[in-house]
Amino acid sequence: MTDTPAPPAPPPSATVPAFGTFCLYWLRLGLTSFGGPAGQIAMMQSELVDRRRWIDQTRFLHALNFCMLLPGPEAQQLATYIGWRLHGVRGGLVAGGLFVLPGALVLLALSWIAAAHGDTGLVGALFDGIKPAVVAIIVAAVWRMGRRTLKGPAAVAMAGAAFLALFALNLPFPLVIGAAAVVGGVAARMGRHWFAHPHPVADGDAMEDAAEPAPKPGRLLVLAALFVLLWAVPVGAVLLAFGTDPWRGIAALFTKAAFVTFGGAYAVLPYIAGQAVDAYGWLGPREMVDGLALAETTPGPLILVTQYVGFFAGWNRPGGLSPALAGTLGAALTTYVTFLPCFLFIFAGAPYVERLIHNRLAAGALAAIAAAVVGVILNLGVYLGMAVLLPDGQPAGQMIWTWAIMLAALYALTRRGVAIHWVVLGGAAAGLLQALAASSL
Repeated sequence: MTDTPAPPAPPPSATVPAFGTFCLYWLRLGLTSFGGPAGQIAMMQSELVDRRRWIDQTRFLHALNFCMLLPGPEAQQLATYIGWRLHGVRGGLVAGGLFVLPGALVLLALSWIAAAHGDTGLVGALFDGIKPAVVAIIVAAVWRMGRRTLKGPAAVAMAGAAFLALFALNLPFPLVIGAAAVVGGVAARMGRHWFAHPHPVADGDAMEDAAEPAPKPGRLLVLAALFVLLWAVPVGAVLLAFGTDPWRGIAALFTKAAFVTFGGAYAVLPYIAGQAVDAYGWLGPREMVDGLALAETTPGPLILVTQYVGFFAGWNRPGGLSPALAGTLGAALTTYVTFLPCFLFIFAGAPYVERLIHNRLAAGALAAIAAAVVGVILNLGVYLGMAVLLPDGQPAGQMIWTWAIMLAALYALTRRGVAIHWVVLGGAAAGLLQALAASSL
């Protein structure tokens, strides 16, 4: 990425850290970044803007707005952008990579436990308690995002249309997101702010826009070619060494998902679940819930749940490899193709941040996508909720206990403000207590 221009010089109020100090910070954040994107962004705000003053408040907010325009995990991309701004390409690679790596390693170990021992004894009981807690987390996410996003009849209609398109018509997820973006962009172009109000441009912002260095001609083409090379060589090597099943499906599904992950992991999960469960048969709906629960309790972005799916794809289709080795390869390939585009988006778009955040069409498209995502997440809740709360052949006593865990978790999330990872651990404890009580009868 030698054609990527050097980041602009930091303002006088910012302090550029030594590279060793910089690396240690991102490693520590990667180990402690629980709480989802809101908590992760708040941690960066408190540490990097308020305490260390590595980036000023205005540029931090501009970068956050830019990352929200992109597909992919906004917290990880924000970390990549800040790293690029402080130490160029190597800083972006370190910050974005260390944000993901610790959680990926933890989830790899948990995926092996789920695959090898998930149906046995106490491990199975833990998952039985976690599943209804995850359903509650999704319902709470729909409620929170709906209150924040659905501010008018057009937004409500967009959410409803997205839900019906996925649930009733079974339309492809990328088509739903693309249609929402077109509707929002066209509406903004026509001056109809159905989904977002225009963002005022202050004089200082306009001056800062003009001060941004102009990227070199052809730079985006060079980056795109480099991305294709970085994707094709490792994927091609895996296919040549181990065959096509399931590796070709893993590379294709998660690369495509990386380009349409607007609205966070919850938004793209119905698409991933439908493909992984129904089309490829890599795992079942209840195992999908297990993966979401494990991703909720590990540091790093929630989209790491894709790594869990990739692990099960390899575990259940190992070919000539051992299940553990195939699962590890599937997890590694999934993580690579999921996050490679995130770095491309940041390195390609970073020099244009100050221009893009004030773009009316982009703002309208993003706001319409945000409204559609509410319906998308509702579809995820229905899909997983039916598998967990209304399964075939479950005893009445077990079903009552499952609903009780779900409702208690929903109350804790929406009324008491309990952190997600504590809710998941509480569900695990409830499942364990239920199993112990049943065994003593």
